[in-house]
Amino acid sequence: MNLDICIHDKDCGGCIYQGIPYQEQLEAKLKTVREFLKEERIAPELCAGIQGSASQYAYRNKMEYTFGDEVKGGEMNLGMHKAGRFMSIITVDHCRIVHPDYNLVLRATLDFCREKGYSFYHKKSHTGLMRNLVLRSGIRTNELLINIITSSQGEFDEAGFLELMHSLPLEETVVGVLHTVNDQVGDGVNCDELRILEGRDYYREEILGLKFKVSAFSFFQTNIESVERLYTEALSLAENPEGKTVFDLYCGTGTITQALALQAKETIGVEIVEEAVEAARINAEENGLKNCRFIAGDVLNVLDTLEEKPDLIVVDPPRAGIHPKAWQKILAYGVKQIVYISCNPKSLAQNLGQAAWADYEVKSIKAYDNFPFTKHIECTALLQLK
Repeated sequence: MNLDICIHDKDCGGCIYQGIPYQEQLEAKLKTVREFLKEERIAPELCAGIQGSASQYAYRNKMEYTFGDEVKGGEMNLGMHKAGRFMSIITVDHCRIVHPDYNLVLRATLDFCREKGYSFYHKKSHTGLMRNLVLRSGIRTNELLINIITSSQGEFDEAGFLELMHSLPLEETVVGVLHTVNDQVGDGVNCDELRILEGRDYYREEILGLKFKVSAFSFFQTNIESVERLYTEALSLAENPEGKTVFDLYCGTGTITQALALQAKETIGVEIVEEAVEAARINAEENGLKNCRFIAGDVLNVLDTLEEKPDLIVVDPPRAGIHPKAWQKILAYGVKQIVYISCNPKSLAQNLGQAAWADYEVKSIKAYDNFPFTKHIECTALLQLK
């Protein structure tokens, strides 16, 4: 067997670059970014290069595993959706992009549920008990959060599961074992009831010199070492924010907002996910930051309510990019510089192309491979008013 290829490669749809030398992966991703730029009539050479990941293996700090079967009526599995087969689930207990503890917990949980004779939740009939296993950990703190998700259609042996977790020879420190009840019919991981079987419902992480409490359902970056480098370089693109008012739009849990607050006069983070905003407020308070505030709402609407005028704008939108109407409002502020952080080079290129109409020019672009072996590419760009 080729040791460079994961044993799940044939079936798992997560990693598409298995067996390909890492330098070739980087070159392929850089080529992809430049092609998207070319489509929008942006000089491809503006993207000078791509930064590789700090770690190629065991870099993910969160995984959402699903219970299901590979073939109809087959044995229950726990893992990822099979490539090209949304209804099929394969067990991925030898995955190499997660910490080995994740594989141990996954395998033990699956064996436990099989022995108990539990059924898995069927997406079409909406019947069954077992739904998901979510694992999250702090890379800098070595803390692990374990969350088993079921429906309410039956009894789950919480005491037995907790005893099982105690018995595992894990390297990380388990700080919380949770049982989430989810009776919503959608395929996402939702919470109708959260039961803390032991410990707490969050883990701690450190990034950019700041400390964060990351709750069970909060968004947080999944490759800490690499995203810290990306954020550091992105913030260095802009002129010194000292004494300035900064808008951080699509701010998530406010990592960048808080980092900027260490220098700026005032930072304002806007995020549509209310739970993320609440987490940002708690973390800002814990970090002793008095000059940053967070607003929950759609950027398109929130900008109409803000009396402050920004000197600098940072945007970090979801994969779809920035809606044209919201982008028009952002550009209309006429700030000297806009720092754009993107998780989708295609929507980034489209937004950069649109910015030309507002007399902005692209000064620099850099790609980042924060997710080795997968298709995902991160980018930063600096827009400057002509």
